[in-house]
Amino acid sequence: MSRILCLPLYRGKQVFLGGVALGVIYVVLSAGCTQVEHRHIEQASNPYLTSDTRHPIPLTPPAEKEHRVVMLQHLETIQVIMNALVEEDYELAKGLTETHLGFFMHRQAMANQQPENFPPAYHDLAMAHHAAAEELARIIPTKDLKQILPQFNNVLKACVACHLEFKVKSGS
Repeated sequence: MSRILCLPLYRGKQVFLGGVALGVIYVVLSAGCTQVEHRHIEQASNPYLTSDTRHPIPLTPPAEKEHRVVMLQHLETIQVIMNALVEEDYELAKGLTETHLGFFMHRQAMANQQPENFPPAYHDLAMAHHAAAEELARIIPTKDLKQILPQFNNVLKACVACHLEFKVKSGS
């Protein structure tokens, strides 16, 4: 009979301990969620929502239009080169890299634009881009993607570096 009388006390302790356990779990989960939200707030701000700190390049409207055409051609060429590499058409990838991204393209672009409107730092970044493209063209015939892709990445880094530093400002 003493066993039956102890059951309600035991159940009372179970209910109490279960409640305490649920309370602890709730507090831990709440703290964990608060921590996650806090970390989310600490993340770097969105660069597209921050102020634009790029240096403007003053070009006339026709020169600005020409410059945008060249930049779009570079982007399209990058895509076609990537596709040629995917298709294992190394000859096409090399030819496009040399003629559309290498030093030949730089000379063509500068012949059609106003080089005096571009600051020396822009020319340095452009030359780094073209040099990276020349190195990519040199590596492509190896057909070794472990060599090609890092160099392709260097070309993209050069593009991004310039676009982060400069923007075209028309009408000046």
